[in-house]
Amino acid sequence: MVLGHRKNSLTSNRSSTDATRDSDAEEDVEVVNTEQGNVLTHIISQLRPGADLSRVTLPTFILEPRSMLERITNFMAHPDILLTLPTIDDPIKRFVAVTKFYLSGWHIKPPGVKKPLNPILGETFTGFWEYPDGTKGYYISEQTSHHPPKSSYFFMAPEHRIRIDGTLKPRSKFLGNSVGSFMEGIAVMRFLNRNERYFITQPNMYARGILFGKMKYELGDHAVVRCPETGLEADIEFKVKGWMGGTYNAIGGYIKDSKSGKNLFELSGLWHGEMFSKDLATGKKELLFDATHAKPSMVKARPLNEQSQGESQRLWDTTTRAIKKADHRSATDEKSRIEDEQRKLASDRGGEENWTPVLFKAAPPGDEEQLDWIINAQVDANASPDKQIQQILAIAPILPGSSMQEAKQQPSEQSKTLSPQQSTQSQQTQRSGNDLIDFGQHDSSASQPRQQQPQQPSSSSASNDLAAGMSGMSMRGSSAAPAQQQPAAQQWRNGQPVVRQNSAGTEETFVDAET
Repeated sequence: MVLGHRKNSLTSNRSSTDATRDSDAEEDVEVVNTEQGNVLTHIISQLRPGADLSRVTLPTFILEPRSMLERITNFMAHPDILLTLPTIDDPIKRFVAVTKFYLSGWHIKPPGVKKPLNPILGETFTGFWEYPDGTKGYYISEQTSHHPPKSSYFFMAPEHRIRIDGTLKPRSKFLGNSVGSFMEGIAVMRFLNRNERYFITQPNMYARGILFGKMKYELGDHAVVRCPETGLEADIEFKVKGWMGGTYNAIGGYIKDSKSGKNLFELSGLWHGEMFSKDLATGKKELLFDATHAKPSMVKARPLNEQSQGESQRLWDTTTRAIKKADHRSATDEKSRIEDEQRKLASDRGGEENWTPVLFKAAPPGDEEQLDWIINAQVDANASPDKQIQQILAIAPILPGSSMQEAKQQPSEQSKTLSPQQSTQSQQTQRSGNDLIDFGQHDSSASQPRQQQPQQPSSSSASNDLAAGMSGMSMRGSSAAPAQQQPAAQQWRNGQPVVRQNSAGTEETFVDAET
């Protein structure tokens, strides 16, 4: 099977005898009132089936009160499964457990039919998990593209030798009485103690009944988990309910040895309930995962007052509080304000092509893993867990009480795909400081304003953008005069607006939002 290829489910049969009960649970249904229905009808009436919804502003009553960057963490929310995976010696049992882990995250969702907030360009979210054994997992993400949307992320649990890199690329389309969100992109999970990778794709998501009937959330089509080192592969179908029969939320599929072509296990059940695996050699069927009794461990983040303006929770705080209160007018106004500012910034810098991500860099072209972006830092797979933690915490603030000035400096690792011009710019930057994050400790930079153009990626551009809130978003005005003669991080620490040059050669000023 070609990596990243997804087969659509044109029909929906019942998965197996284990998934025949009706699972049309109340939490999966959204009842839309007359006013909300009129808004949806007005928006949809302007579209034709197959239309791209990436540039359509959706009403806030169908939005989940968190960003897509944060929602991705659902897939790391069962450490009771995740942390055991690298310790399983048998490769087949290990792969079955990886499949279990993959299926464990889909039941985590808000009631009704909700779509997460679309991250703005340059938005970031960082978080962590505290595990029962005293260790931690670390998560860093950034919106590396807005048109088309691309959410890039990095996760690592150093003591457990687990690393995950991924880019999610959702595409939304109007399908008549449904809206489909086609979840392109890939995640690569690594077990560093075994030199093993797992390539993972996602099912598509559908909101049914947006014009008539009750709104219903469904997962559909095929997803793949594949380990190139062992040749094992899982083809999982998320089955949508057909017109004449079938079951909501059913899954089915097989785990096979791609080298021999032999199916080893059959998968069945309900992704929001019980799921089973059947050993085809022995006929023995076992409970794989029971979502009805699962208790997810949700990601933790630093307090809002420690977050910079470009971080998801602080950026959308007013919007999400209004959504939770069902104050859709206020939510819409605040969401529109943020999006309008982004459009103005994009116009000022001459388009999105002039934007360079801060925390991520372009992945080498033609790579088997097919990742668009990877973390812009050196995290040594062979280093000790303590050293890896030090390297991770140097990338961006993650833990409570941490800030940019406290981050340890790390050598900058440039992408192998830099153009000759970018490579020259990078070398010039490294002469003044070979750190991934430069806080203006060099006298030459501290006394002169920066004149370099943004580049892919460099230590100085990383420090400027991270200190300015880790995003390219222009904040509400401040009475303070631009502090052009100070390094960005020093301006940020002093409470002054941060000034940087964009690729068009014009200056952008960043200040904290008014409280």
